[in-house]
Amino acid sequence: MIAYFIVACEIAFWVFVVAGLSVRYMLGKKKLGLALLAATPVVDVMLLVATVMDLQRGAVASMVHGVAAIYIGVSIAFGHQMIAWADLYFQYWFRGGDNRRRNKLYGKEHAKNERMGWIRHLVAWGIGSAILLMMIWWIGDAERTEVFSGLIQVWTMILGIDFLISFSYTLWPKKAAAEKAG
Repeated sequence: MIAYFIVACEIAFWVFVVAGLSVRYMLGKKKLGLALLAATPVVDVMLLVATVMDLQRGAVASMVHGVAAIYIGVSIAFGHQMIAWADLYFQYWFRGGDNRRRNKLYGKEHAKNERMGWIRHLVAWGIGSAILLMMIWWIGDAERTEVFSGLIQVWTMILGIDFLISFSYTLWPKKAAAEKAG
């Protein structure tokens, strides 16, 4: 049941984003569009409440409950960036704004962008791991929450791999196609 709710929350997040941007650019109602975009964190709160209620009713902590914590961390850390990305595309499609596909980053700018992405990942990991640790503490049974500890360990390894990849661009910057050929 909680797995379906996570999927519904992800869909709701994008519905609010698309609705907010559509109202802003297609109907010209900036305040209503902002209100719809501001509703996206409500989705995270609903997911957190549903997860806690499910565990409180005696559900065994599962990977799905852990994914809810990860989803919340990622949504908080990357949510603003995802909305800004969608906003740029809406501006391009409906207002003749800049085409983001033509503005690829290279060199120092690309390396900085990769490092900032890793910092966002670190924030997501911190929030998600804190939620997982709080659920471990709240449940108070190591056997019931073993999956949460495993998720934190796997996510920590993924964060480390992301660090190596993201910071490698500082040492070996990405070059434009013209520079590669020359």
